Parts: sequence; structure tokens; C-alpha cells
Amino acid sequence: MKSIDKDVLAGYNAGIEKNRLHRGLGLVEFERTKEILCEVLPPPPAVIYDIGGGYGEYSYFLTSLGYDVYLYDIAEKNIEMSYALGNECGLTLKTAEVADARSIDRPSHSTDAILLFGPLYHIIDSNERLLCLKECYRLLKLNGLLFTAAITCYLTVLKYTANYDKKPILNDMAFYEMLERTVKTGIHTKKPMGLSYFHKPDELKHEIEDAGFTDTDIRGVIGPVWLVRNLDKVWKNPEKRESLMRVVRLLEKEESIMGLSTHLLSISKKA
Repeated sequence: MKSIDKDVLAGYNAGIEKNRLHRGLGLVEFERTKEILCEVLPPPPAVIYDIGGGYGEYSYFLTSLGYDVYLYDIAEKNIEMSYALGNECGLTLKTAEVADARSIDRPSHSTDAILLFGPLYHIIDSNERLLCLKECYRLLKLNGLLFTAAITCYLTVLKYTANYDKKPILNDMAFYEMLERTVKTGIHTKKPMGLSYFHKPDELKHEIEDAGFTDTDIRGVIGPVWLVRNLDKVWKNPEKRESLMRVVRLLEKEESIMGLSTHLLSISKKA
């Protein structure tokens, strides 16, 4: 297996994931993803592997609902932080271990569902991504569900175009060439993400189904909400928050604008 970019690992081991889902667009991502999980997952106490699950925000949420959750992440710092989060929540996972998503030390056909909410961002080589997805296929029981997250290749273009009045970095040709490369090839090199891979929606679907999965359902779980100014402040108002979530739910399966979402969630079945 090819190694993960050292800058990526350094970033996660510096704790950059901490509280990402509790600010900015992470608020929308977390809320809508939890809704979808509750809608689609089999009832507890089903077994769930959270592979590449950071320090366990989703793991502990699902544990609180009665699921048996196993957390795996490649960054030692994330696993360390997961124990601290467990102490805060008063909950315990079935396990929290350092592991590479392409090789998980669990038996075949041993889980009802897998969350793959990060590894595909940072596995640059398509064959290695396929290896990761096939590992998920191996681990899942028949009719088990795979939930896969991806970042769209338009994320950085949208972000810096929307903020052009404050930060006109698009004038920098070297930066523009990086954006062009990301859109055309999926390869992204801007910090703090390190060397990363960003998908087009149809590309994500094809990769998942090449690994043997069926019935792939792609959702844009951010929608156009990244256009909202001062989102953290707006989010504190329950009425405004629900208004934004209605828009996300309305548009998340519209293929013509799915790339606008910046963040994708797919649901697939092992048949």
C-alpha cells in the first residue's frame, strides 16, 4: 500500500479535526448526516465500523442510540482524543484503534454498516481507493450498508470565488493553476488538507460500484448553504437553522447542482 501524505498525517496528529463538525459548514454536514443515518441504518444494536472516523463524533452519537460501534483512524491523536470525548459523553465504544482503512483487522462479514467518512479524501491513487472500498466490502455482511463521504473538486473554487471581495487570491496565477488542476484531475495540494483527492459526484458512484456495491445513492449534504454569511451565528437560531436544513433536504439529490454542495455522502449496499 502507498503511504498517506506526511502533511496530512501531521495535520491530523496536530488535532486539526477537533470540533470541525461544530462550526461553519461542519454544522450542516453533521446535522444532515446524522439525520440520514437515523433514516437508513438498521435498528440498534446493529454493529457499525466507523473507519477513518477521526476522534469519534459519529461513533459516540451512534453509541448513544444503542449501536455497537468500532472506531478506526490512521491518526494516533484522533484515537487519543476519542477517549477524551468518551469521558465527556460518559460512553464507551466497542473499540477505538489506530488502523489504515485499507486493512482493518476484523473478520469478513462482521458488520452491518460502515461509515467511511474521510479515507477517500486522502488516498490519491485510484487503485488504492479501490482497495479501501473492497476492504469495506469484505467486512460487511450481505445487504450491509456503506456510507461514504467525499469532497467535491469544486470546493476550493467556490470558496475563494465567494470570498473574492475579501481575499482576491484568484489573481495569483499559481493559485489559479492549483484550482484548475484540482477541477480537472481531483488532485488537491493546498494546506491544511495536504495532498488530497476531491471527487466529482458521478466519479464517486463509479468507484464505489467498481468495488462491487449496488444501489448507490449520492447526496449533497451541504447544498448551497455555504453561500450563507455568518453561518455560525445564523445556526444558533432554531427557526433559521431548520429553514436552511429544509433547503439542504430539498436539493441534496438534484444531480444538476450536486457539485455545489462541496461535500457528498453516498449510501451503497453489499448485495
